[in-house]
Amino acid sequence: MRRLTTSRKYLWSLMTSVTIFVYTQVYAQNLSAADIDVVTERLAQGATQSWEYGTRAEVLLELNAPSYSVFSPTALPPPQQIPANSTSALSDVIGIAQMIVANRSASNGNITGPQPLINDNATGDPASIGVAVLLANWTNQSTVNGLDYAGAARDQLEFLLSNVSQTNDGAISQRIDQVQLWSDFVYMAPPFFAYYGVLTGNQSLVQEAYHQVRLYRKYLRDSKANNLWKHIQLGLYGTDSGHWSTGNGWAAAGMLRVLSTIKQSQFSSSMKRQQKDLANWVQEIHDGMYSHLDSSGLFHNYADNSSTFTDASSTALLASTVYRLSLVWGVHKHIPIAELCRKALSAPAGSAVDISATGTATVSVPSSATTSTASAPSASSTATGTPGLLHFTSDGWLTPVVDPYNYAYQGQQSPESEAFVIAMQAAWRDWVADGAPGANGAVNPLGRVSWAWIVIDVVVVTFLLC
Repeated sequence: MRRLTTSRKYLWSLMTSVTIFVYTQVYAQNLSAADIDVVTERLAQGATQSWEYGTRAEVLLELNAPSYSVFSPTALPPPQQIPANSTSALSDVIGIAQMIVANRSASNGNITGPQPLINDNATGDPASIGVAVLLANWTNQSTVNGLDYAGAARDQLEFLLSNVSQTNDGAISQRIDQVQLWSDFVYMAPPFFAYYGVLTGNQSLVQEAYHQVRLYRKYLRDSKANNLWKHIQLGLYGTDSGHWSTGNGWAAAGMLRVLSTIKQSQFSSSMKRQQKDLANWVQEIHDGMYSHLDSSGLFHNYADNSSTFTDASSTALLASTVYRLSLVWGVHKHIPIAELCRKALSAPAGSAVDISATGTATVSVPSSATTSTASAPSASSTATGTPGLLHFTSDGWLTPVVDPYNYAYQGQQSPESEAFVIAMQAAWRDWVADGAPGANGAVNPLGRVSWAWIVIDVVVVTFLLC
């Protein structure tokens, strides 16, 4: 009998070790610092369009210089004197601003007066670079290179407020050739207005940021689709009434930037209602979007149209907004499902992820991912790529993704998707550092999705208990 008891204890110990190992290898799978370095390199390599420069600047602040990001828990404006330990972290962001301002006259045909930071048919997209330009001016970079950052930012502001057509109630058009509203605009221009207003002490500009968001929501929110946002409305051509997943992500991310800018500013106490509205409007998008999450853990290109391809790009962007809403406003409702999405995006190559409609998730892991010990997973990337990840190509591009230049089709190399991965990683890191609020709180992950781990090619050892 003693021999039987000892054998059972040994078997239980072995089973427990295997269980812990599987949990460590799969459930705790995260992107490594080396992975993020590769993604950052791909973003720098691929960003050539106005909104790509702007988005790159924003996510680099969030990742490398969080004290200068609008999501910093410290008050805005940030320090004008850059601390020595932040100089390197800010160098790429300042470099983007320097390049744009140095070349803006040539880009715009050497005109003077109100003009975008870079020539573009989309009126709002160049404004996404505006925060970097404002930051360069705020930290006195003009004394280093003689560029007129203040004048460039002012011209961009006046261009949007005075030169661009508007709807009858004041919504600024996203297009030059016709009055048309795109969900993307909410990430591009309103955060620029808000940051400009905070740095210059102009509450009217901060209010304008909120006003533009409110108007865009009025036109694009689809109350018949659980408040998902339509992609493009108004105009004589080029409309898109579909609920584009990336467009909903752009809108949520832009509203969060405006919300956090107000919350950390000198106008926080006098703009309580606006902050509450913005937080509620982000929640609307989350509620609408996450009800359509595919069993793969990804959104479809059009959230409520399962005939469209799955898209890791919007999945990463929306996950980042869930972590940010948790940090900025204490709303943790969708944290568990965002965690599942993040882990799906970080899964090892050869895995299969299934989040079923019945509330069960299954991850199948290739035998090569298993070993005899319960050690932490090693970095999956090399110096030039990420060959060990399911949703990244061998050279570090997120996949599958929407074509950023043709939103109806699947693409291959998307700079904005790399930015969204960085935004997700930075937001998740900050959320973990804050104690991972909501991970086991407001919504129990097992109440929405329970995980079952299936390991392929694990050798089963049978003990003879006799």
